[in-house]
Amino acid sequence: MGKIKVLIVDDSAVVRQTLADLLSSDPSIEVIATASDPFVAASRIQEQVPDVITLDIEMPHMDGLTFLQKIMTQHPIPVIICSSLSEHGSDTAIRALELGAVDIITKPKMGTKQFLEESRIHICDVVKAAAQVSIKRFVSRKHEVEPKLSADVIIAKNTSKAMIQTTEKVVVVGASTGGTEALRTFLEYFPLDSPGIVIVQHMPENFTTAFAKRLDGLCRLTVKEAEDGDTVIRGRALIAPGNHHLLLKRSGARYYVEVKDGPLVSRHRPSVDVLFRSAARYAGKNSVGVIMTGMGDDGAKGMLELKEAGAYTIAQDEKSCVVFGMPQEAIKLGAVEKVLPLQNIAAGVLHHC
Repeated sequence: MGKIKVLIVDDSAVVRQTLADLLSSDPSIEVIATASDPFVAASRIQEQVPDVITLDIEMPHMDGLTFLQKIMTQHPIPVIICSSLSEHGSDTAIRALELGAVDIITKPKMGTKQFLEESRIHICDVVKAAAQVSIKRFVSRKHEVEPKLSADVIIAKNTSKAMIQTTEKVVVVGASTGGTEALRTFLEYFPLDSPGIVIVQHMPENFTTAFAKRLDGLCRLTVKEAEDGDTVIRGRALIAPGNHHLLLKRSGARYYVEVKDGPLVSRHRPSVDVLFRSAARYAGKNSVGVIMTGMGDDGAKGMLELKEAGAYTIAQDEKSCVVFGMPQEAIKLGAVEKVLPLQNIAAGVLHHC
């Protein structure tokens, strides 16, 4: 398979160069061109069609959303939004996902060596995931890196079978590429008295606030970005804040969440593996695990731990996934009891609960 061809569109020369350097460090990615605005980008696309476009939102002559709409209606190509961390930027980036963008990355900036390496890993992984998306279907409906860490660096695996009995169920969910729209479909189904839900969606810091607000306005249950110590209660879904791990904890019969810093786990922060392991440890058979669309294998090992702890586990099927990676890896491990199309997952959860 040839290299993934990328076009970078951003009005900042510094951002264009930094992104180009980060992406070019991966031998499977080739930056074929850069453009300072959508008009230059259009001419570049006529010369050579890229596999993936990274797109700034705020640019001269034509804003990124308008250009995105034109791309999706005239020549669909997987688009990754490259946005600032501002509140306005976050809201607009969420809107871009609704219009067909595949994912969001934050504009790269200088920092520590670890920060730049984590940024490189994340940005390259997002581009690789985007390249796997069948964009027409989506719109209509060996470089050495730091060691891939497991959930052990955040939470130890439970070795005890003892647990206080409770009848309260907790639903834990993991998703990545394509997950923003999949989660909307999933959460819109739940009634006001649904079991408490805890979610990890791979998304940059500060974007999860806007994402949670958007879902809260669409769903009957309450949706909010998780804060440290939030109680998991019926009728509410908590979403992991970007760039922080989220763990399910328990005190007596009360479930709550812990927001925690730490290294990348399974190449992600937040990590689905971390959430699932904590649920296996503190909720066990009182939990339901759901793994949805996304590239890679984050959540697969954690889901196996959930199943071994007595939890009921569900994976999204290949046909309804934007990228089948995460569910597929969990299925391969024998961690999944039920494979369901997206539109049936919520009903499956409620039936079990």
